[in-house]
Amino acid sequence: MSTSNPGSKPAINETTRTTIKLPQPIFDANSRIHAFPPNRETLGGTAYFIEVLSDGGLSSNILVDCPAWNDTNVDFLIQQGGVEWLVITHRGGSSRVRDWQSKLGCEVVLQEQEAYLLPQVDTNPFHRERTLTPQHRLLWTPGHSPGSICLYSAIHSGILFTGRHILPTRQGGATPLRVSKTFHWPRQLQHIQRLLDEFTPQTLSYICPGANTGFLRGKRYIEQAYDKLASLDLQELSKSQALL
Repeated sequence: MSTSNPGSKPAINETTRTTIKLPQPIFDANSRIHAFPPNRETLGGTAYFIEVLSDGGLSSNILVDCPAWNDTNVDFLIQQGGVEWLVITHRGGSSRVRDWQSKLGCEVVLQEQEAYLLPQVDTNPFHRERTLTPQHRLLWTPGHSPGSICLYSAIHSGILFTGRHILPTRQGGATPLRVSKTFHWPRQLQHIQRLLDEFTPQTLSYICPGANTGFLRGKRYIEQAYDKLASLDLQELSKSQALL
């Protein structure tokens, strides 16, 4: 017989811990990069955790965009050594930023044109590029929003965390998407070309997108990333109409 009081509600922790999935490694069980389940508060956005160890053994871990705010995700990040950098790839990737910063003591890094949207957060904005570690740097890639950015990691022959700048397609490709809220479509396409000029097939092997990850069919990355970007017809894309 239950001993709970009539009308009482179960503790939030007791219900959420049994239903919320843990972040999953994107390559193999030993991967130092994890993808979080889609976050409803960011319209199904996917956040990533990157474990970064310095030469001295200290962690400089990076959180890319905001996962759902719950005990499962908070406990996971604390158990991994916390977070030094919370990178916001675009305005749609932020959720409960103040809570994350307060809980983890992390530095919030974003492009300067997005900083005004977080007036109650202690932010560290940048203009065009920002180096976080010797293997991780931020690139301003505007278009989807004024301050959209990508995080490049040199590990695994190059991984680009693209937010909503580049997304997967149903056919397994990679493309920018023009939507009704796209800030500047020609500029977004220009920064696809910038990425092609910046990298090579040897330095850009994977893309970890910030949305539409269901199209990856169980994988958590787009492989042969540079080749798939190089196959895009940017001139033809410039004529595309906005999706709803």
